[in-house]
Amino acid sequence: MPLQTNVADGNQLDDLDQVTVVVVTFNSAHCVAALAQTLATVRNVFVVDNGSLDGTLESVKRSIPHAQVIPNSRNLGFGAANNLALKRVATRFAFLLNPDCETNGDAIQNLLTAVRSIPDFAMAVPQLVSPSGSLEVNYRWPSTDWKSSGPSADGPCCVGFVCGAAMLFNMEVMNQVGFFDEEFFLYYEDDDLCKRVFDQKKQILVIPSVRMTHRSRGSVGGKRRWRSEYLRGFYHAQSKIRFSCKYQGKAQAEHLRRRTLYLALLSFPIRMLLPTPRHLARLAGRVAGLWDFAFCKQ
Repeated sequence: MPLQTNVADGNQLDDLDQVTVVVVTFNSAHCVAALAQTLATVRNVFVVDNGSLDGTLESVKRSIPHAQVIPNSRNLGFGAANNLALKRVATRFAFLLNPDCETNGDAIQNLLTAVRSIPDFAMAVPQLVSPSGSLEVNYRWPSTDWKSSGPSADGPCCVGFVCGAAMLFNMEVMNQVGFFDEEFFLYYEDDDLCKRVFDQKKQILVIPSVRMTHRSRGSVGGKRRWRSEYLRGFYHAQSKIRFSCKYQGKAQAEHLRRRTLYLALLSFPIRMLLPTPRHLARLAGRVAGLWDFAFCKQ
């Protein structure tokens, strides 16, 4: 659904003092130098650390001294960690930024400028691009409502889902909708939030003229890479079934769990023919997550 926006030069309603950037870290020390450059001109910053063991907190305090740090003794999950900061945001906007996204204050300002004539929007995102410059599919319509064709928007428009890697919140609207469902530890928390926004007929916008680089799956570092891939597979599988259970019911979710588990087990012999440690670790995590899933109460 295309939108007409009025972006007038020299008369910016919003500036960086009206936005708080929220970053959740977990063993993300390797991302801090780039984050420091991104956030150099942003006054309001929260960094929520989920129990990193690689010196992330020390790096943040040294490189981003103006950031308000919220340290957690353990990994609370992506949604829960974001919620801790969102409850403390006092500005008109909050901008959720993954550690593996690279941008600058100008891009954030351009995003604010692009939405200034749409005061009742709920969420807005830029166009994410890979380090090579190719467009990522970080927005779409819900598959039940519209068949999306890829990242082909050529102007600001309404969509039904946006990726949580770089996401601007209009706090007045989002305080009414609510924030992340903390039952989703990792993955599908953005799907769930967007569905709630969409179902309440609030505007979710993509601004394709604003671009930010996304080093997908680059947020988590540390020495235990295989362990991280295992957990990616585990939590992605569990969140997928939890999302189905929440919106389609327990019976449909159980059917999806069995079918997905069957397909995952079938793919093991194929993966073993050309073994890639990270793919095998992720597949093992997926199987464990599906096997171990405890259904939500409905």
